[in-house]
Amino acid sequence: MNGLPVRGPALVVLGPGKVALQERSATAPGDGEVLIAPHFVGLCGTDLEIVKGELDPAYVRYPVVLGHEWSGRVLAAGPRVPGLAPGDGVVVEGIRPCQPCPPCRSGRTNLCQDIEQLGFTLRGAASPAITAPWHLVHRIAPEVPLTAAALIEPGAVVLRGLSEIDIAPGAHVLVVGDGTIALLAAHLVRLWSPGAVTMAGLRPAQAGLAKAMGVDHFTTDRPATGPYDVVIEAAGSTTAVADAFQSAGRGGQVLLFGIAGHGRTAALPVDDVVNNDLRIRGSFSYTSAAWAQTVRLLNTGVYRPLPAITHRVRIEEYTHALRLLTDPADGPRGKILIDQTPS
Repeated sequence: MNGLPVRGPALVVLGPGKVALQERSATAPGDGEVLIAPHFVGLCGTDLEIVKGELDPAYVRYPVVLGHEWSGRVLAAGPRVPGLAPGDGVVVEGIRPCQPCPPCRSGRTNLCQDIEQLGFTLRGAASPAITAPWHLVHRIAPEVPLTAAALIEPGAVVLRGLSEIDIAPGAHVLVVGDGTIALLAAHLVRLWSPGAVTMAGLRPAQAGLAKAMGVDHFTTDRPATGPYDVVIEAAGSTTAVADAFQSAGRGGQVLLFGIAGHGRTAALPVDDVVNNDLRIRGSFSYTSAAWAQTVRLLNTGVYRPLPAITHRVRIEEYTHALRLLTDPADGPRGKILIDQTPS
């Protein structure tokens, strides 16, 4: 445990609209705990909502250190921690389930009745070190880049949602949106052998990223010409939800991933939903089982998210990273990573 305690800058949201770098420290892990140095931290639209104060207040507690998508290396393992050693590449489940509540006992850890989550109510990984219970820590295969491992969290979110609907081989799939979740949805839905995957994006600059992640057809038409058997909404806007409903064919399914902002509503075309016999499914976060499965897919080379990463910045450049989330300008923008590797 040489070099402890660890000190360094952390990206802290003090309150809506107030972001600063502040020093944070971490000490030796306790019994059953692992101390980890985050190397790569992903930023996403949800982080931006935390910064703006637009996230449902039930899921965030200020001040909060950002960072719920990340990977790192073990600094030290406390007593009674099996199978982990300093230097191991790891990812950590951000949701810390209480375990006794009925949803946790049934495996629905995403619906924990006393939910705590890194980067929302607990200190996130945009900081010098994180302490985590060993049973939430997952080893990454040595040959897997930690950049790719930083996309385990959004991958687990997508995989859990896709697993909750019925996707028949040969299905025509539409992904509404062209951000990271949309790109990963297009990539992971290939596990179900669809006939074709179309992406309805907002910016033509995303077409190359979409192709690299497995999209057959990219369009900026809204709504996209259908009908589609499965429509995956991953844009996080009320307009995207409306487009998803309009694009689904009779007997189709609509899967909603996007967070549009607390209190915002979309019109539900009731007659169309009924007459078209649509199935609508919302999916919140990930379960422990989905997380473990995503790690297995990454370690075995099935989940390949690297093409979705377009930007890497140091933590001191956080204002630039947040601007990219708000306005990607003219070029392609996928996942933005904060690079915290030792310089």
